[in-house]
Formats: sequence, C-alpha cells, structure tokens
Amino acid sequence: MNDEKQNESQPPLILVVEDHDDSLLLLSYALELIGCKFICQNDSYSTVLVAQKYQPDLILLDILLPSLNGLEVVQCLKSQPLTSHIPVVAVTALAGKNQKQQILRAGFDEYISKPYMLEDLEAIIYRLLNKKLHSHLNLEMCQEICN
Repeated sequence: MNDEKQNESQPPLILVVEDHDDSLLLLSYALELIGCKFICQNDSYSTVLVAQKYQPDLILLDILLPSLNGLEVVQCLKSQPLTSHIPVVAVTALAGKNQKQQILRAGFDEYISKPYMLEDLEAIIYRLLNKKLHSHLNLEMCQEICN
C-alpha cells in the first residue's frame, strides 16, 4: 500500500489545545465518537512544535490560553511551511461578531463558540476533514463487513 493510501486508511489525527480539563474532556469525547485520534495539550508554547512533529489533520485551538493566546499561536502555525496547510478551528468563549471577525482574520479556518452543540463541532470537523474522514469511515465499514 503506498503512503497516500495508507494515510487515508488511518483515522484523522486532531491536535486539541485547551487549558480547561472539562472542555478537554468534552472535546476528546466528541472526537472519539466520530472516530478520530487526538493529541491533547494545555501548553500553547509547544503547539507549533507538536504540530510540526505529528502533522495533525486538524487543530482545535482555544483562544484564551495562558502564555501565548490562540491568535498568536495560529499566526505562528500559518507562518511555518510544515504547518501552514493544517486547518485550525478556534474553540472559544469569545462570541461577539467583531471578535469572530478578528479571529478569522488572524488565520483560523473556522470558529465555534463555547458552549457549543456537539453536532455543530462535528459538522465543522466533517467539513474540514471531508475526504480524510469519509475515506477512513468507508474503509472501516468495509473491514467490518468483510470480517
């Protein structure tokens, strides 16, 4: 199996950067339900290094983080050749219209405000990981039928 086919057969990998344990637990639960692998971290300083090392398919990034905030982190991610292509979703309590525009202008690909419905988060993930998530789920279904 060539690398591209093998990569498509793997569940998508999502990097979650969140400093509140309850929010982290909710996100990990949601990602398990839709069949994604994930890496969780609460340290915004190492986000770029972790993203470069693991090359996740998607990053869910809180905005209000201690040390570097999410706006600073996304700008670093988008300026690096190894991470500039990775879609980044802002997961934040900042819900104003002006704040949303500022967040999207900073380089985020999508935005979801807390508290959010799991269905809304799932819809964003499906939209951004369209081919990767669907090909993994199709392969998984095929393997279940064949076994």
